[in-house]
Amino acid sequence: MTSTDQLPTPAVSIQGMQKFYGSFHALKNIDLTVEKGEKLVICGPSGSGKSTMIRCINRLEEHDGGRITVLGTELNDDVGNIDGIRREVGMVFQHFNLFPHMTVLENCVLAPMLVRKIPRAQAEAAAMRYLEKVRIPEQARKYPGQLSGGQQQRVAIARSLCMEPEILLFDEPTSALDPEMIAEVLDVMVSLASDGMTMICVTHEMGFARRVADRVIFMDAGEIVEMADPETFFGDPKNERTKKFLSQILGH
Repeated sequence: MTSTDQLPTPAVSIQGMQKFYGSFHALKNIDLTVEKGEKLVICGPSGSGKSTMIRCINRLEEHDGGRITVLGTELNDDVGNIDGIRREVGMVFQHFNLFPHMTVLENCVLAPMLVRKIPRAQAEAAAMRYLEKVRIPEQARKYPGQLSGGQQQRVAIARSLCMEPEILLFDEPTSALDPEMIAEVLDVMVSLASDGMTMICVTHEMGFARRVADRVIFMDAGEIVEMADPETFFGDPKNERTKKFLSQILGH
């Protein structure tokens, strides 16, 4: 057996990815490998391509060049591939995207029943388990409009977990929340990280990055400018753009 046979399949492999919006070059030669169980935090100024990059990982955005492979399957125009990857890659958005006319429990069981064909009783049992995990099981019969923003975002996380994904993507999950609600969502994310979930998080919450990330990536102008473990990233950043960003966001 060759040594390559023994290498585990990475969660995500991106090679030379390009993304254009018309003539605007949004992502430039992105190379990134994320191993299973790894926690990656992506930060950078607004418009740097962070959200676009993670939206390409489950084909919410279509890349224009290079390759993206998720759990060993290449993302291409094959609809079956895309559907298969989306079953394994959950996403939590900045705005909660819950169905307002459905209860919390109904929001959580919809996709497992439709996509994974799980019977309702089983789907509801799993939903209650994950609502317990995000610490809001008592809200199961309420509608999203009856919850705070922090509670709605925790429902959105539970809903993603109900699909039992292998990878969770977070696209600035706390940026639409009031400051006092941010901590409750970050606490849930810290708990997920400790359970071994593969997580790719676009966030400006640098305390979370220090505490949870295996690696921190800084993006600017559609490029990965710097990538390092948290201690190196925050304590000894190499790139001037990274240093400037950190001084602005950390206030020193």
